[in-house]
Amino acid sequence: MSITSLSVLLLFALSVSSLIHESSGSFLAPPSSIVSPSKVTLISWKPRAFVYEGFLTDLECDHLISLAKSELKRSAVADNLSGESKLSEVRTSSGMFIPKGKDAIIAGIEDKISTWSFLPKENGEGIQVLRYEPGQKYDPHYDYFADTVNIARGGHRIVTVLMYLTDVAKGGETVFPNAEEPPHHRAPATDEDLSECAKRGIAVKPRKGDALLFFSLHPTAIPDTNSLHGGCPVIEGEKWSATKWIHVNSFDKIVEPAGNCTDLNVSCERWAALGECTNNAEYMMGTTEFLGYCRRSCKVC
Repeated sequence: MSITSLSVLLLFALSVSSLIHESSGSFLAPPSSIVSPSKVTLISWKPRAFVYEGFLTDLECDHLISLAKSELKRSAVADNLSGESKLSEVRTSSGMFIPKGKDAIIAGIEDKISTWSFLPKENGEGIQVLRYEPGQKYDPHYDYFADTVNIARGGHRIVTVLMYLTDVAKGGETVFPNAEEPPHHRAPATDEDLSECAKRGIAVKPRKGDALLFFSLHPTAIPDTNSLHGGCPVIEGEKWSATKWIHVNSFDKIVEPAGNCTDLNVSCERWAALGECTNNAEYMMGTTEFLGYCRRSCKVC
């Protein structure tokens, strides 16, 4: 499903309207997808960023961690030219992706994210669970893409929903160095609560169950440079978080140009030679729901 500039502009007006109906009892939503606008705090208009207090239950937080613990790998970043994932000291956490709809709890979380963001589930990626140990961090970066490879599937990331799965004794904040505070801003944390890294912009302190939603694009669909954000180093304790990236278009379906069998990643040929067509068939060759990234190298078309 494509999100036009006009629909993006109307996004939150429609969202608020639907939530008002919900709270008045005239809108019947599944229990898993019910959200309460009274728990949402605006932290910035540039970028548009909101914190939802208690978005996840303790059960949901613990379930996400339990699914991820045995499958964590060193986190990577996307190369700005090739789009290929690579290890970098910019990002020192470990993480993994949970497939969409993996179980009833995950599906319920995805329902809530769709209801809060007012964006269709098909536009979202799987949930990425991350663990940050003491000293680990993610330097300021953008969630929209600078390469053409990643944009091929779903277009730019328009919304990020970052869910905090644990409290952190000290550090680990999400900071927006370029953000502007709105009038009558109510800070989610006082300066005394924040690390030195977090004091370099508007910051959100990780608290178990809370969620941060922010837009990476303007309502005109142009990338918002104010959305620059980073994960401050963990000083005491351990930080677990879960991220849902939502794209402008469907992330579940890739439309292959008629008569044009191509690869969508420059590394496809090398990956195919290493046996990834078999080992990672969903990504490489695709499924009945979407086309894979490396159909040509895997000789699917």
